[in-house]
Parts: sequence; C-alpha cells; structure tokens
Amino acid sequence: MAELRFDVTSLGEMLQRLSVPSGERLEAAKHFDVYPAGAEVNVLSLLARLERKTYWAGALPKNSLGQLAANALRTTGVSTDGIIWDEGGRMGTYYVEFGALPRGIQVTYDRAYSCMSQLKPDAMDWDSLLDTRLLHLTGITPALSHSCYEIVLESLRQSKQRGVPVSFDVNYRHKLWAETQAKKVLLPMIQEVELLFCSARDATHLFDCQGTMQDIAQRMLELSQAKHVVITVGEQGALLWDGKEWMHEPARPTQIIDRLGAGDALAAGVLHGWLDGDMKAGLRYGVTLAALALSQFGDMVITNKEELLALSRGSSSLTR
Repeated sequence: MAELRFDVTSLGEMLQRLSVPSGERLEAAKHFDVYPAGAEVNVLSLLARLERKTYWAGALPKNSLGQLAANALRTTGVSTDGIIWDEGGRMGTYYVEFGALPRGIQVTYDRAYSCMSQLKPDAMDWDSLLDTRLLHLTGITPALSHSCYEIVLESLRQSKQRGVPVSFDVNYRHKLWAETQAKKVLLPMIQEVELLFCSARDATHLFDCQGTMQDIAQRMLELSQAKHVVITVGEQGALLWDGKEWMHEPARPTQIIDRLGAGDALAAGVLHGWLDGDMKAGLRYGVTLAALALSQFGDMVITNKEELLALSRGSSSLTR
C-alpha cells in the first residue's frame, strides 16, 4: 500500500485578524496588529510546527492579503498546494479588542461573501485532501454558506467511502447561525467520527446535554457514536471518553494574554497524540498547548516538539 502523503488535512476559511492594542477601542484605532487565522489553519499550523505533514484546502484572494495568509502557512510548514486562488474575491476579516474587566474581549466580523464562502464542491482537489491519515473538520465551515455546507457533506461522504478517519470540532459560533439550525445541521455530520471535540457549553446548548462532565461526555458519545469524545470545560481542563476509559487533564496555569485559538491548540495536541496512538499523551499535549495559546498573541501558536515535551512533563523551561 502506498504511503499517505499527509498526517492531517483540513478545509475551511482563513481570515485576517486585526487586533487593536490592549486597552484601546476599535472605534478609536490608529493601527492594528495583523495575524492570519482560522480554526482549521490554527490546528494545521500547530501540527506542522510539531513536524506533522499537513495540508489545507480553501480559497484565498489573488492579491497581497491572500499572499500574506499563504506566507503564514508556508512559514509553519503547512502545504499550500490546496489553495484555490480567486482573482476577484475578498478575504474575510475580524477585529479584536482586548478588554480588561469589567469588559471582556470583543470580536467584530467582516466575512460575508468571502471567496471561501463562495467556493463550490467541484473546485476541491479531493484526491489530495483525502490522501491523509486524518481529515479534520469544524462546525464553522458549514455555517458560512450553502456551498460550504455542501463541501463539508461531500468531504464526509468521500472520507467514509475511502476509509479516512474524521476529526470534528463542533466549534459553534452564534454570530453565524442559531443554535436550533446548528443542531439540525451538525448532528448528522458528527456521526461515527473518529474524534469529536465539543465544549461543555456547546454540548449543553446545542445537544441538550446535562449533568457532570462525565454525564455530558457519555451523552455526546451516545448521540454521535464517535470513537473518542473530548469535552472541554475551560479552567477545569478537558475530559476524554471512549466508552471504556476516562481520561482527564486539568488546565495548566498560565498568564492569559490572548484567549483566541486556545480550543484549536487543544485539538491539535490531542490529534498529535492520536497520530502516535497515545490518547493520554494527546490530552496532556492538548491542555499544555491551550495554555501556550493563551500566553501568546495571535491564533497560531508558535512552539516546537522539544518545548511541548518539556512543558507537558511539567518543566517550565528547557534544559540542556
């Protein structure tokens, strides 16, 4: 059997994040910090930094903004062969205000009619996307447009046909769709996936799960028939349940600088462990990387294998 080209592949929307300095308000902004981002590329870029072979499929505008995004992927090592360049399209953006108490972080999106939201299933290179050990999807993509919904459906259909395992992060965004609509769309999509990621909040609000972390994990396992369910509960860390063994990792202490991207970092850590056949280590990697994400500006976490191993073992610094 031919060796698979990639460890993890994904598809979805890549955005430009524009952040105002901490303590400043968007309406009075004079300059922005620019960070390419997106749930799926956050996961892939982090896995690439951990020396995994990754591939992203999606649309970018054929202009300087698109090149900036593509350059960010190349820097981390993500394959950009799946980029579909759109001559006249636009790239979605979002703006971030970091608020200290009593305000929280504020996010303003400008992503309507982005080139990714206009992409059609027949534009995808399915052979490359599914030449992988694992396909990672999120619940954000089907909410972007009807054509993106069709792309996710087709990716699930073809992955099942080709025997490619799927990882799915529910990742509900209330600014994209209502809870009732999200539940109707996502419940069929998460059936029999290899790994299912869901926050306790999303499990409660979307899928009517109640009770303890264990109760919620068990109910999500029953609803999805996934092989592994990962429930995230903020400061309580993450719980993994496969119907046989409970695994729990508390959140790591960290100084919170930027809350965005922590969930994607956790997912990347769990996938890193799954690729090695070690889910306990994966959950440990996940909470460690989530803490790292909180301590850095930008959605894409910068780290490496050596640092991750040291930090996940409890060391606060590397020694030689």
